[in-house]
Amino acid sequence: MRLGGLLAILAAMVCMAAAEDPADQLPKPSQEAHARALFKEIRCVVCQNESIDDSEAEVAGNLRQAVRAQVAEGRSDRQIKAYLVQRYGEFILLRPVFSPGNALLWIGPFLIVLAGAGVLASRARRAPAPEARLTEAEEAKLRELNDF
Repeated sequence: MRLGGLLAILAAMVCMAAAEDPADQLPKPSQEAHARALFKEIRCVVCQNESIDDSEAEVAGNLRQAVRAQVAEGRSDRQIKAYLVQRYGEFILLRPVFSPGNALLWIGPFLIVLAGAGVLASRARRAPAPEARLTEAEEAKLRELNDF
């Protein structure tokens, strides 16, 4: 019974910690929904593998405020992402855009696998041919030697 009560209190504390201040939300529900959709696409620079929507870090809160301000000004998703990329680099996007700058990162693993397959294929072609079978006379001589 005590464990259940303790778990309920801990769950309530986690929910209160995760709750966002309603004063931070945008007045128009459509704008808030737009901002929240963007939160899921932007990486927390502290947590690194979480979106700012999931992160409780102070920096994530600051980024959420910045995104909300941009949405309130009527900027498009592309403009908001460009603003964030300019300030924090392309790492800020959870799904980076394919560009010449990061093409090697996207294509590199495939190139490495292809190079490895090429090396294996060239070595397989250069493998020595199996030796010829012994003649009857050679096999007889070998049996004689083994009998000693």
